[in-house]
Amino acid sequence: MKSRAKSFLFRGVLAALFASSAVMTAQAASADKPIRIAFVTHGQAGDSYWNALKKGMEDAAKETGAKVSYQAPETFDPIAMARMIDAAVASKVNGLVVTVPDANALQKSIKAADAAGIPVIVVDSGEGDVKKVGAKFYVGSAAEYEAGKLAGERFKAAGAKNPICLNHEVGNVAIDDRCRGFKDGMGGNAPVVAMTMDPTDVTSRVGAYLASHPNTDGILATSSSVANVLIGDLRKKGTLKKYKFASFDVSPELLDGVAKGDVFFALDAQQYMMGYLPVVMLNKQAKYGLLPLNNVYTGPLFVNNKREAEQVLKLSKMGYR
Repeated sequence: MKSRAKSFLFRGVLAALFASSAVMTAQAASADKPIRIAFVTHGQAGDSYWNALKKGMEDAAKETGAKVSYQAPETFDPIAMARMIDAAVASKVNGLVVTVPDANALQKSIKAADAAGIPVIVVDSGEGDVKKVGAKFYVGSAAEYEAGKLAGERFKAAGAKNPICLNHEVGNVAIDDRCRGFKDGMGGNAPVVAMTMDPTDVTSRVGAYLASHPNTDGILATSSSVANVLIGDLRKKGTLKKYKFASFDVSPELLDGVAKGDVFFALDAQQYMMGYLPVVMLNKQAKYGLLPLNNVYTGPLFVNNKREAEQVLKLSKMGYR
């Protein structure tokens, strides 16, 4: 009787070992399969800001072995973004990284990802809408309104009395918040000049405003792409130094201007990290169930003197800033 009991127990142990081995083998096979991560942003092609984010994404993919994809509409279009997110969810990616410029337009699609068990990280814009859309947390520059307010306070302290804020994506909550904060930081005086990202539209709209408002003494751009166009245009006209000129984000043109002294400052969001960190995090989450619990802030950092500008410029030319 004892012999039969021992034999039964031995067979049970063997069965457990084989089952454990099967689970470990399945986990190993799963670990060998590339983790698939999709990025869907509102960033437009050719914008140096998004190129740095994509470089971060691609570098992290090489380091982790993850398979990443990047999609964005040709123009600012949250509805098109929602369709791209739906397609990523349907393809059963392991993780999703999105910007949230319009929570109302995107929340249904992002919540569908969460319901499907796909973890979602918000980058760049939408910090205040993370819970609303069903995402995990945010990676990006902290509080766009506060950053805009700090910029306004700097303009005011430097003596600017009639600056303007350039909004290239009216309706994008993050950009709207930057201009709203700037106005409050200035004490209520900072009109918004709306435009698109088209260089001709930028120069014509700003040129027309400056011609009809000759008392304008400051310009805050909310995109390095817009700032780059205006730096070239105003330098050609010989009027750049007439204004306190600053911009969100960094680019070689902006940093060169800070180093030369004809650009007031640039606000660095370290967007490379917005591309890099989510890939690493979602890769570890898919493999080991690990994920941070709180937002990760990459900015804003003020670049406002020659030494800082030259240091960041080297990295900007390499695509990191």
